[in-house]
Amino acid sequence: MQIRYAASRISFLHGKTQIGKSYVQTVDKALGLLGFFSEQRPSIGLSDLARLAEFNKATTHRFLVALEKHGFVEQDASTRAYRLGSGLLRLARVREATIPVSAVVQPILEDLVERTGETAHFSLYAGRSLATVGLVESAKANRVMLEKGEAIPLHATASGLVYLAFTRPAITNSVLRRTLPAFTEHTITDSAEIRRQLASVRKLGTAVVKNAYEDGVCGIAAPVFGNDGVACGAVAIAAPVTRARRKVIASVQTEIKRAAQEITLAIGGEPHAGILGQDRVVAA
Repeated sequence: MQIRYAASRISFLHGKTQIGKSYVQTVDKALGLLGFFSEQRPSIGLSDLARLAEFNKATTHRFLVALEKHGFVEQDASTRAYRLGSGLLRLARVREATIPVSAVVQPILEDLVERTGETAHFSLYAGRSLATVGLVESAKANRVMLEKGEAIPLHATASGLVYLAFTRPAITNSVLRRTLPAFTEHTITDSAEIRRQLASVRKLGTAVVKNAYEDGVCGIAAPVFGNDGVACGAVAIAAPVTRARRKVIASVQTEIKRAAQEITLAIGGEPHAGILGQDRVVAA
């Protein structure tokens, strides 16, 4: 009786574990839909969202219904397209009240622009991409222009690569299992090659990417860490490729690392031991 009871108990607990795992995966997929919205794509129809997420329409609709129930998305009555809901505003206010990221980051970005002369931006992980939450543009006439809230792909940008290099392996593996889109002829979409890039990024503490997301643009980034010591985002500069020469890149990498450490400390994060004091730089 005791043996049968123990076996039954193990089976019951295993069943609970499987149910719990399935529930977490469902929540993860549903919340992942929010990452497809941006200032450039503020509303998305059901079919397009299903295609972007690589889900079938029925599954996507089920997730949207759950998100709508909690105010995370809302549906336009006339177009039937979905957009971000007002429930997110309340959460954003709570976040900003407890950790005023924009106020903390802005002066650091301004200093970074002054030191490098190039557009600087800070982004946080938002599901399937990074979202730009802090931005200071270069004063130069020929400059790279970004927008707050802009979604930054993880595999094709310097910010994305430093995030993937220093985030949890489960997130990196999840991203690299997907079909990765090419934005230019220089975009690397092969997961094995991206993993080789990430190994180099971990050694250097920065990433340098040219022409991969947009032709003519060079991005240089360093990771920003949360209070758990895991990357939560990245700080970067975006410059015209014509100004991104070897000597300039080496100088900017040093400034980027300094800014990343300042932001990490300012938001209560734990700097990565392998990056502190690191002085290696590389030109891509």
